[in-house]
Amino acid sequence: MRADHLLPAFVVGLSIWCMPTAQAADVIRITIDKVTFAPAAVSARVGDTIEWVNDDFVAHTATARNKDWDLNILPHKTGRLTLTKSGTFDYYCRYHPQMKGQLTVAE
Repeated sequence: MRADHLLPAFVVGLSIWCMPTAQAADVIRITIDKVTFAPAAVSARVGDTIEWVNDDFVAHTATARNKDWDLNILPHKTGRLTLTKSGTFDYYCRYHPQMKGQLTVAE
């Protein structure tokens, strides 16, 4: 095969390789242990998924103060929430109000 026939294929391959790709959404894990959210403050983006992993032997909730969500998370289970809007969201556990967290969600 002649070298001048390879150049168009190389240019097409290079342009596909250089094209921007969609950013994959992240899964962000928050551990619930000893009646505490850890980390208590999390930064995320719209489209990311938050996973609350309850390592305690009692149920907890992740309840938004603005009432956007209210997840009941049983002992040794995981609760998930995919973020759909930006903003700063304070949340707490309805069963243990001293448990507090905050999500800061960017576009």
